[in-house]
Amino acid sequence: MIGRIAGTLIEKNPPQLLVDCHGVGYEVDVPMSTFYNLPGLGEKVILLTHLAIREDAHVLFGFGTAEERSTFKQLVKISGVGARTALSILSGMSVADLAQAVTLQESGRLTRVPGIGKKTAERLLLELKGKLGADLGVSADAIASDDHSSDILNALLALGYSDKEAVLALKKVPGGTSVSDGIKLALKSLSKG
Repeated sequence: MIGRIAGTLIEKNPPQLLVDCHGVGYEVDVPMSTFYNLPGLGEKVILLTHLAIREDAHVLFGFGTAEERSTFKQLVKISGVGARTALSILSGMSVADLAQAVTLQESGRLTRVPGIGKKTAERLLLELKGKLGADLGVSADAIASDDHSSDILNALLALGYSDKEAVLALKKVPGGTSVSDGIKLALKSLSKG
C-alpha cells in the first residue's frame, strides 16, 4: 500500500508525527528510536512506512531504517503482538539489542519494555528465533554456548551497563573463566574504556 512517505515535518507529538506531502497531512506513528533521529520542524523527512488496516482505523507507521520496518513486520506477525506493542518494543530497545536478546534467548531484556510480561517475552523469543539475530554471527554463538558468559552478561546488565557495553566487555573475557573472575575482568575492561 504505502511503502514510503517523503514530505515536510509539521508536528511532533511522540509517538505521532504529521508529515505534509504536497498539501496532504499524514499522521504517522513512529518508534522513539526513529523519533529521536528526526530533523527539525519545517524540514524534509523521508520515512519507510507500514500501513495497518483494522476494522476501526487505518494507521500508518513510519521508520527511519529498513531494518526497523522489517523487525516491526516480524513482530506484528506474532499472535498476541499488535502494532502498538511492536512500536513499544522498538521504542524500548534497538533492533540490534532485540536481535541479541533473541540470539541469547534472554527474556529479561524484553520484560524491561513497558507492557511486555514474562509470557509475552518468552513467546517473542520463541517466535523470533532463527528469524532475527542471525546477523550477530559468531560472537553471539560463542556467548550462547558458554553458560558462564551468559551469567557474566546478565550481571553486567544488572549493574546498569548497556547491552552493547556488556557484550564488548564480555568479548575480552577468556572462555572458561569462572563467573566471579569473568565479572571482575569485564568490569576492569569497562573502567578502562
